[in-house]
Amino acid sequence: MQEYGASFGIGFVAGMRSMSACAALTWAASQGRTRGNLIPAGPGARALATAVAAAEMAGDKMPFAPDRRIPPSFAFRLAVGAIGGWVLVGRRASPEYGALAGVAGAVAGTLFGRGARGGDSRTEAGRSRGLAEDAVAAGLAVLVVMSAEPRRQPRSSA
Repeated sequence: MQEYGASFGIGFVAGMRSMSACAALTWAASQGRTRGNLIPAGPGARALATAVAAAEMAGDKMPFAPDRRIPPSFAFRLAVGAIGGWVLVGRRASPEYGALAGVAGAVAGTLFGRGARGGDSRTEAGRSRGLAEDAVAAGLAVLVVMSAEPRRQPRSSA
């Protein structure tokens, strides 16, 4: 099961903050911690993904922010979880099962994050819970990247 921890973890992050998971994957790729070359690793990709993740965190506090459980949002979270799970799975583990672990993590992160957050981001309490969720998602993203197995030399930053 340890081989699938990073896969589940990145899925969980995707369920909480989908773009934070995308940013974490670019950082993992730049450190040589991903399978294959599916995830861009250059400094431009990392900067863009990190900026979009920060924008998502800010936008999530707006009263017009959609619920994370609507079909397009939920499907995107599942897709990010699957891709992240596939690229972060341990060396001795199945990439397909890694993708499934990522999807399971995305489902758990989506439902747990929504349950812990509550439904109303227009209140001070809702915004405070949203900020706490941001901190948890960012911290978990860092832990997931650091726990993923190094696979090769870090990719050049060119």
